[in-house]
Amino acid sequence: MMKRSGQVRRGRVIASTTVAALVCLAVQGCAATGSPARAPSAVPTGSATAAPSPPASAAPAPTPTPSFALSTAPRTIPAVREHVPARGPGWKPSAAARVVIPPRDGAALADEGKLLAGELNMGFAESAAPRPGDVELTLGAKNSGPPESYTLTVRDGRVRVTGPDEAGVFYGTRTLKQEVKSAGSAPEGTVRDAPAKPQRGLGLDIARKYFTAGWIEDRLHEMADLKLNQLGLHFSDDQAFRIQSDTHPEIVSTPHLTKAEVRRITALAARLHITVVPEIDSPGHLGAVLRAHPGLQLRDVRGRAVKGAVDISNPAAAKLIDELLREYLPLFPGGFWHLGADEYQALVYRDPQASFPQLARAAQQRYGPSARVQDLATGWLNDRAGVVRPAGRVPKAWNDGFFTGGVVQAAKDIQVEYWTGRELGARPPLEYLREGRTLVNLNDEYLYYVLGEPNQFTYPTGRRIYEQWTPMVLRGTTAVPARYAAQVLGARLAVWCDLAGAQTQAQVAEGIRLPLAALSQKVWDARPPQLPWVGFKALADRLQPPG
Repeated sequence: MMKRSGQVRRGRVIASTTVAALVCLAVQGCAATGSPARAPSAVPTGSATAAPSPPASAAPAPTPTPSFALSTAPRTIPAVREHVPARGPGWKPSAAARVVIPPRDGAALADEGKLLAGELNMGFAESAAPRPGDVELTLGAKNSGPPESYTLTVRDGRVRVTGPDEAGVFYGTRTLKQEVKSAGSAPEGTVRDAPAKPQRGLGLDIARKYFTAGWIEDRLHEMADLKLNQLGLHFSDDQAFRIQSDTHPEIVSTPHLTKAEVRRITALAARLHITVVPEIDSPGHLGAVLRAHPGLQLRDVRGRAVKGAVDISNPAAAKLIDELLREYLPLFPGGFWHLGADEYQALVYRDPQASFPQLARAAQQRYGPSARVQDLATGWLNDRAGVVRPAGRVPKAWNDGFFTGGVVQAAKDIQVEYWTGRELGARPPLEYLREGRTLVNLNDEYLYYVLGEPNQFTYPTGRRIYEQWTPMVLRGTTAVPARYAAQVLGARLAVWCDLAGAQTQAQVAEGIRLPLAALSQKVWDARPPQLPWVGFKALADRLQPPG
């Protein structure tokens, strides 16, 4: 209240203060900080109960300006990496609010805008100027930030999400969606966010256990909200081959995914900025193929069949696998292809050269007199990489398919998917890193969800991943030195269905819910999480309720 002249009587000041306080209580914004409005000062005993009216020339009491507490960072999974607080009412969806996209970004961001509008029950307007209450999505200049980064600003009753690429803008919408779901509104201020690792996701074994297309699509939506960007599909193994084939229909198992279903899955994944990484594992894990093509079966010197292994000295084996690779390349348009290469059982024999003389001869014929069976296996991997590489795919293989000491080395551009140190050929992670190779973390100590828990596997828990694991813990429980951080490209939680009947689809979904949420936090931000596990779990349960 403004001071008047020093001649104002004390009773008049008391009365005017009381009036101002009552006005403040009537104005909604006076309590915007969340603190209770202070009561007017008590009138001293003996004072007049009604003060004289002020002179006509007296200035009216000013309307109080709303005041707001400084905002706090939103609660999301993964947590945002930076929030600049501000004072203001924040933002929440309203009936008149829209998601708007400027004309120049309409084609690029229409999918992101329509999805968010549907999720928040808002309107959608393309090529429209934002109004109060709207959410604006826009692309910034190319290279204006790291890949998949975004800035989300809440100011003056509006939201603006911008990023250097479509994925970044999309992740900004995921943050806004979670803010509204967890707290009912988005706090005033600015979020600046970007992932620590470029590869973040889930691997799914659909060969040993059939998963419906609808179930896989549900996982894609769940992954997208967690800002995960890779789904690995292992669809060929000893037990079954689970995707329709036109070149080799004789190998396909029942039930299986049709190509139409796969196209639907990959289309949804693309809209959610998730890359589907297919895997036809070879030259091992091909039992389903061998049932239809027994002539390709690897046999040892005594004529005994080697489980799941094709005879890589037989050109017909390479021809069949390459026909499958070329058939499926158009079906999976993402940038990666997993070639498997693990657990080729010929190499677990004490003396592979003596046990498989046909493989030893083929190795020497192709690579010289010093070549061994492992060189022929490495040549097989390089040849398959040569099939997918011209189609623009980055090849991947399991770490126990990379051998040392041979005359043939795996191509340097094949990414190592590190899962174990227990298999033959599986060296410690540092050996791969020192060679300059890039690795993706699928540490079987923390990230292997193996149905039925065989071979001493136990189901991973979200808490253990959240509190103990980082992407730098590639084998066991020990992290590799921080200087190799740039070579560790990310991580995936892997579902393997060794005992397919041990869990239903619903049980698998619930079993991986918290581990997947914990992994998303650890691959998005390399720093230790600030929220304790109890708080993180409660937030996860609120954002993605159990069951």
